[in-house]
Amino acid sequence: EVQLVESGGGLVQPGGSLRLSCVASGSWFRLYAMSWVRQAPGKGLEWVSGINSGGENTTYADSVKGRFTISRDNAQNTLFLQMDSLKPEDTAVYYCMRQGMFEDREQGTQVIVSS
Repeated sequence: EVQLVESGGGLVQPGGSLRLSCVASGSWFRLYAMSWVRQAPGKGLEWVSGINSGGENTTYADSVKGRFTISRDNAQNTLFLQMDSLKPEDTAVYYCMRQGMFEDREQGTQVIVSS
């Protein structure tokens, strides 16, 4: 069974940083490319970043390029998103998922960027 548990969200001031984690339920994790997506209040789902199964290749939405860094630890079945220079428009619920598998989304982790 595929389960993904996100954590690391919270309230942060503009310009601050957060590191999100996503722990997968099993070693299947290392077989899949993974993505972070987010949903801001009252808006649709937005793809944020992706990483291939081995962790060598990463991609980013223009809105976060240069500020966010995706990474993974396949030995620990964990996906990360380092978020720096946060802006109020980054406020959203963040979800991890297998690339293209929107049904993977569960609770997510809330990020609020506000002074």
